[in-house]
Amino acid sequence: MKRRRWLSAGRCIGGVAVALVMAAGAWGIDVDQVPANKRSASGLHLTAVEAAAMKAQLGDRVLMIDIRSRAEAMFVGMASAVDFLVPLLDFPEFWEWSDQNNEYVLQANPRFVRDIEERLQAKGLTKNDPVILICRSGVRSNAASGLLADMGFAQAYTVIDGFEGDVARDGEHKGQRVVNGWKNAKLPWTYRLEKAKMYLAPL
Repeated sequence: MKRRRWLSAGRCIGGVAVALVMAAGAWGIDVDQVPANKRSASGLHLTAVEAAAMKAQLGDRVLMIDIRSRAEAMFVGMASAVDFLVPLLDFPEFWEWSDQNNEYVLQANPRFVRDIEERLQAKGLTKNDPVILICRSGVRSNAASGLLADMGFAQAYTVIDGFEGDVARDGEHKGQRVVNGWKNAKLPWTYRLEKAKMYLAPL
């Protein structure tokens, strides 16, 4: 049985017409529409457009968390709808290089779950309220929403296409993140960061 139905009325957010997804209070898309590597153990998946619609409709009744690194938020920008930045992984004090992965090494945030709990409390919310997690392309948010579900969060959603979207596999923009995601949907975002939303604690 499918978990969703599309409401007939669309809504315009950031210049993009979107359909609100809601059935018996539940948001999200069917798991069979989610790529295998982005399927969360929480079972709750949103596209960036759906996440924007959910946040716009529920407002302060939902907590939206950017779980990317602080460097990503600063240099790539941040969704305007995000309440807080809480990195799942971030760069250590002394950056290390991985020859195997051809990239800088990220380390886990040991306070991640506690940080989310504290931000829920600050908003007057509980683990029973919805939490939307967004990363670059939906891989980290997949893992993070599963982790939160394991820790008793009842509505931990992952944004499956993330802030930057997926990489084009062919064509003129092959290798570039132009397929989907928050920025490509032209949803509101900014380079101007608000200190009150930022993650200031050391890992």
